[in-house]
Amino acid sequence: MEQAIDSFIRFLAVERGLSENYQLSTQRSKKKIDHPCSVTLPVISEYLADRKRAGLSASSIKLIVVAMKIFFRFLAGKGEVKRDPAEALALPRIERYLPETLNELQVEQLLEKINTKVPHGLRDRAMIELLYASGLRTSELANARLENFNFEERIMRVTGKGNKTRIVPMGRKACEALAAYLSTERPKFIKRSSSSEIFLSERGTKLTTARIWQIVKKHARHSGLEKNIYPHLLRHSFATHLLGNGADLRIIQEMLGHADISTTQVYTHVDQQRLKAVHRQFHPRA
Repeated sequence: MEQAIDSFIRFLAVERGLSENYQLSTQRSKKKIDHPCSVTLPVISEYLADRKRAGLSASSIKLIVVAMKIFFRFLAGKGEVKRDPAEALALPRIERYLPETLNELQVEQLLEKINTKVPHGLRDRAMIELLYASGLRTSELANARLENFNFEERIMRVTGKGNKTRIVPMGRKACEALAAYLSTERPKFIKRSSSSEIFLSERGTKLTTARIWQIVKKHARHSGLEKNIYPHLLRHSFATHLLGNGADLRIIQEMLGHADISTTQVYTHVDQQRLKAVHRQFHPRA
């Protein structure tokens, strides 16, 4: 069994090009069984039931199921098992939670409270403006490079999940904040080892996603807003505000870089919740 799993991990890394995290999560799905032929559907079902009883979330169990399906399909293809015991496994349904968002006034308060007169202020303002203006993921912001921006057209090229590239627009205010940072503050951070990433630390290196998270949290505390504010909340707010102001769902899907429209459709539920709340608040017979 160990040999089969090691062979599978190499297959994931070399032929499928899957991430190290995915390989490790697959490796953690191992169960102490001598040979793959010993694994049956009841054995797998019992194992998954044990993981559920242990408190594993539906999304984590789904990852295990997907890993098992790929693993046994791989073994069946090599002729190491006669039948694929995971073929009949159904993926668990994952309950969709409505994403939290800020309203437009809260976003404005967050941005306007950033002091651009202090060190890093112009950089931080540009980062947070861009997170909200273009709906970027934290990793996409960290990897944003100078050559991918077009200030004249106010667009940027983004490489997102699955190494897929998309074009997203930038708002006027985000462009202004970015121009101020690039002309005044970024040159002070540049070192001999610096690359073309837009957002740099004082050491001249690109900011990590963890550092971007810390920066957003710091300015959230200073804004006076009593809300749990984090980078992805700005992405949710970006999509929700576009939808609420009449943007087409397919266009929002493209700007967010969602592979499946069903992922983007969660924002329609957020908008419906907002409409219901307004109705309850203002309609005399609500």
